[in-house]
Amino acid sequence: MAAYVIETRAHSAVRLSLVISGYSVDTGGSKQVMGQTLSEPVTEKQSSTCQDSRYLVGSSCMQGWRVSMDDSHTHILSLPEDPGTAYFAVYDGHGGSNIAEYAGKHLHKFVTARPEYHLGNIEEALKQGFLDLDQAMLEEDMLQTKVAGSTAVVVLVKDNTLYCANVGDSRAIASVRGAVEVLSYDHKPNNEEELRRITAGGGWVQLNRVNGNLALSRALGDYVFKRNYRLSPQEQIVTAFPDVQVRQLNDDWEFIVIACDGIWEVLSNEEVISFCRVRLLSGWEPAAVCEALMQRCLAPNCATGGLGCDNMTVLLICLAPFPRLDPAVICIQVPRSDTSKQVLDNDTVAAVLLTLNSAHPVLHKL
Repeated sequence: MAAYVIETRAHSAVRLSLVISGYSVDTGGSKQVMGQTLSEPVTEKQSSTCQDSRYLVGSSCMQGWRVSMDDSHTHILSLPEDPGTAYFAVYDGHGGSNIAEYAGKHLHKFVTARPEYHLGNIEEALKQGFLDLDQAMLEEDMLQTKVAGSTAVVVLVKDNTLYCANVGDSRAIASVRGAVEVLSYDHKPNNEEELRRITAGGGWVQLNRVNGNLALSRALGDYVFKRNYRLSPQEQIVTAFPDVQVRQLNDDWEFIVIACDGIWEVLSNEEVISFCRVRLLSGWEPAAVCEALMQRCLAPNCATGGLGCDNMTVLLICLAPFPRLDPAVICIQVPRSDTSKQVLDNDTVAAVLLTLNSAHPVLHKL
């Protein structure tokens, strides 16, 4: 049975979470403002865990230095509309949280309602579902703020096939026997294909931003960039039409990381996989790994040009039978969920890496 829970946090932060068995949608809320950032970060982390026979999922989000929390995320181990199909997503809002929150609660419904979905064409259902959601939000009075928008990166797993759809610069990657498998590509205004569409639609790029404003070239919402009614939704200056990647899963697939750009601006794909893998194989719970990853990316101050000063959200999806815990690793006694220190000591990391490298592909440096 669904339940909405509102929890009041320190520093007037308010969080709304929708929780069902194996299903959760989390969004967040706000400290003393100093410019566009706070005088000190909100480091309280909102974390959750869910699992079934196929997945062990941890998630966590943190407001950080931002004046409000505009991210949303969803993990559904078995879709009500299609039992056995899993759905995971991260939405990074800008100009407010309304678009990200609405997408977090409803995008999967638009995808599974498409006729293509029931005909087995999941890729096309994702593409059209994104556009349907975008149109539906435009027709909602409370969502018609013309400057609000959100990224979206979705991983849907059905019949051992993984589909990843994305707009914007939130990102999904996977660990396949320790190697990085890229599942999405960032949509930035200076990308050649994106620049062609922007200029053809009547826009321009200045300082790596659409019309000198938006740092993304695809997004949900942002309707001020979608006003050329002579063009299709796919051809607008900023479009909600996603790219979709398709992969076949096998036992080499270990885990998937989905996160907003607050993570990817600080660490590379390889660094994130290494950071997560060594801890998972040491016995850490996925949610604790997510918390530690965000803390690793958090800037000590905002003199870094913005890096590490954004909202942060991470989903970590372990695919059975990973992690195959090695007894030699377990004996090292790495803390499972104590992230107060946030990093492993050097001797522990060296011992873990030595053990892993003897049985797995060489890990990149943490």
